[in-house]
Amino acid sequence: MDGNGYRILSLDELEPVPAARQKAKLLPVRRSLGIRAFGANGWLGDVGELVVPPHEEDSGNEELYVVVRGRATFTLGQDQHEAPAGTLVFVPPDTHRAAVAAEDGTIVLAVGATRGEPFEVHGWDDFTVAEALRNAGRNEEARAVMADALASNPAAWGLAYNTACWESLDGEHDAAFDHLRRAMEMDEREVRKWAAEDTDLDPLRDDPRWRELFG
Repeated sequence: MDGNGYRILSLDELEPVPAARQKAKLLPVRRSLGIRAFGANGWLGDVGELVVPPHEEDSGNEELYVVVRGRATFTLGQDQHEAPAGTLVFVPPDTHRAAVAAEDGTIVLAVGATRGEPFEVHGWDDFTVAEALRNAGRNEEARAVMADALASNPAAWGLAYNTACWESLDGEHDAAFDHLRRAMEMDEREVRKWAAEDTDLDPLRDDPRWRELFG
């Protein structure tokens, strides 16, 4: 980082992260640059691989996708569009979107924020990095990423919730309940919805503290 606070980084310097839940390869732009004013991440894929995971933006984010390299096939609602390098694709929040690479080494950069609202870091990209480390057996590094993300984003209920899941799987029930309580204080409705059928939390369900939290 320069003394004036700016950073210059090539996308080629970012190590692709296997994003198991999205079934794609994440280039963690926002996390790597410390961006907190808007969302920004990249996706890398070879022919047939996802470079925009299928989704709508439930958070209300408007998103701009930039095909930086290669070529992608975008599905926007029911329509398909070919997008060579240099193409800009703007998608409003309620439109379903996805894209697959049509050439090896395709990179799509995604930038987004919600109109009229301050950007909130939800930490899904931090968790993706941590989960990839954990899946690779690098547990201490994974926990360090999660601890740093939680400290940096204390209002991100998803980080607390996912940390509770890890603690549950690792047999650390006291810590798991501490994180679940913290998550519920931030967004009880979402935590109840996810916890109802989340098998990661099965080791906790016979504990009296589970009934205290969820009834």
